[in-house]
Amino acid sequence: MRQFLAAHAAAPMLAAILLVACGGGGGGGGGGGGGEPAPPAAGGGATADVTAPTATLTSPADLASGLAGTVTLSASASDNVGVSAVDFEVDGASVGSAVAAPYTVGFDSSAYASGQHVVRARARDAAGNVSAWSAATVQVGGSRSEPAGFTRNANWVSGLDNATALAESADGRLWVAQQGGALRIVRNGALQPTPFVQLTVDSSGERGLIGVALHPNFAANGWVYLHYTTAEGGTHNRISRFTANGDLVAAGSEVKLVDLPALSSATNHNGGGLHFGPDGKLYVGVGENANGANAQNLATPLGKMLRFNDDGSIPADNPFFGSSSGLARAVWAYGLRNPFTFAFEPGTGRLHINDVGQSTWEEIDLGSAGANYGWPASEGPDNIAAGVTAPIFAYRHGVASPPGSGPGGFFSGIAIAGGSFYPQAGPFPPSYRGSYFFADLGSGVVGRYDVANQAAYAFASVPGNPVDVMTGADGALYVLTRSAIVRISAP
Repeated sequence: MRQFLAAHAAAPMLAAILLVACGGGGGGGGGGGGGEPAPPAAGGGATADVTAPTATLTSPADLASGLAGTVTLSASASDNVGVSAVDFEVDGASVGSAVAAPYTVGFDSSAYASGQHVVRARARDAAGNVSAWSAATVQVGGSRSEPAGFTRNANWVSGLDNATALAESADGRLWVAQQGGALRIVRNGALQPTPFVQLTVDSSGERGLIGVALHPNFAANGWVYLHYTTAEGGTHNRISRFTANGDLVAAGSEVKLVDLPALSSATNHNGGGLHFGPDGKLYVGVGENANGANAQNLATPLGKMLRFNDDGSIPADNPFFGSSSGLARAVWAYGLRNPFTFAFEPGTGRLHINDVGQSTWEEIDLGSAGANYGWPASEGPDNIAAGVTAPIFAYRHGVASPPGSGPGGFFSGIAIAGGSFYPQAGPFPPSYRGSYFFADLGSGVVGRYDVANQAAYAFASVPGNPVDVMTGADGALYVLTRSAIVRISAP
């Protein structure tokens, strides 16, 4: 199943499946040190209590698996004056407090999606001091495919053919790229019978129509950007701009903006992600064409994150503009293997890049101008040398020993595919807002990376092979698979 995105560099990928792989957040997941000390007592009174209590989560044990039914969370706590309460959370959301020893609360594990979760406890005292969180990474058993109260429509849209990427326009239409060159439109939940455009592409291996983005001012200019493989002038990937005329492309409107270098005989590791950043620039994820050396070579755009103006010209403030020439001036970050998907957080501009690994790890990287993510010398958290930006989250291709230990915890897969930040104003419960959702091509798991607490939790599972994830204007989470769109909506 991994052939489209995550094949080993030594083995060509099968054309049936797509492009990526990812990683998970391991042990403990939950920050939060001691609280702010209480202010000094006014006027010559008693000395203020500034000593934080301590707390230790005693049950369940770290790496406990197969949790079912009502699970008791227990903690021990102490304080120099007295513990006023112990607070308990699951996945960063409160499940209750205990005000007297023994400090315990129960939570219904059957309300959570099967997979990894993080439970934690902290103590507080009457002066307002709080302890650090004491946390455990655990696995909920069963087969629940989404949290209780959420609705998963696994066939919200069906009938897609080797889908690769997803975008939404302000009018609510969804734009779906298909590897064979068709750009399809979904209007009011219905797949339109006539493609917006049918490109002539080389769709062997992981090539084809691999990215779509809409201009920030699409409502006025109708500009649609596509990333595709063409045989014109020798096989290579191209970024073109088209103009929409309703649900169809305006005849003769293609403007060829960027022609990337000629591809080798390897048909994998093309990348594909295409998004406008908050700065109005067009960012493009480009794979290293199955040649790891390309990722560290600043003279080639392969194995990089590229940044362009909306007309295909290269911004002079790109980090390597002054020291490079030609298309290499478009390089914004490097050391990537196959950045098939990435996403910007609305409001903050935070960028997460999903880089598909080779033998061991899938990873999420924090985007930064000029950053080197280390490929091919490093993969996931391994071999991080000076000057290399380590991933913020990585998960294994296999099960850790013991299960759940190390980076990634209980997450495993073959190719990370799709990413979307959930907006602060969305209808999902507050603990979900600001989270980064990602999926894995092989496992079908949709994970939630909690940026604030630097931990990852299982959110859902979907049938088929996910290739992209998007938060819709309606606040639902849309998961694009090779053949369908899965819609997950809030309570």
